[in-house]
Amino acid sequence: MSDQNTFKKNAAAAAMRYIEDGMLVGVGTGSTTNYFIDMLAEKRDSIRGAISSSGATEDRLKKNGIPVMTLADGDPDVYVDGADRFNNLKQLIKGGGGALTGEKIVASVSRKFICIADETKREVRLGTSFPLPIAVIPAARSSVARQILAMGGNPVYRNGFMTDNGNVILDIHDLAFDEPIAMEQKLNNIPGIVCNGIFALHAADVVLIGNAAGADVLA
Repeated sequence: MSDQNTFKKNAAAAAMRYIEDGMLVGVGTGSTTNYFIDMLAEKRDSIRGAISSSGATEDRLKKNGIPVMTLADGDPDVYVDGADRFNNLKQLIKGGGGALTGEKIVASVSRKFICIADETKREVRLGTSFPLPIAVIPAARSSVARQILAMGGNPVYRNGFMTDNGNVILDIHDLAFDEPIAMEQKLNNIPGIVCNGIFALHAADVVLIGNAAGADVLA
């Protein structure tokens, strides 16, 4: 196992300490979260169930025998998900896997948001080293791209990809920002953008940073 995979696994293992009997657990999407899902299977008979953020996560939960529920069954007690980047304020960039809309919905209604990430994902200024994904209604792709260009960003169409909700992804390069909340709100106000990958209005409550020794806690 590579060092980075070890870091991811250690972060996922640290999240298991937050899972208690009877909980409804929200589950994100991605390689780090997959380790968490596999570990969560050991508690499948003691938790109430899990709410998935994507079709891929739902499939993995079911393969592990974990009961899958929906938000109609209640708000999750805890939401566990990875991040493409995070800062010291526990604000995130997510959406590298394209599941940002489902992830943001589940995260926003969960009582506690735990981010699991390896130490390579930390950056001082979000948007510096990883492009910002936005989910866009297909008919608005060109109009949204023009507005992003006017903001100084370089939108790149994620060719051949469609989200679970039938939207397309634009990955915005060269749009580093110092005020994640303000940028998240600004993007929310552009017609045609369904969701953007900044998680700052609802930042993580805890970031578990996987490393060789285990995981550090940013709380």
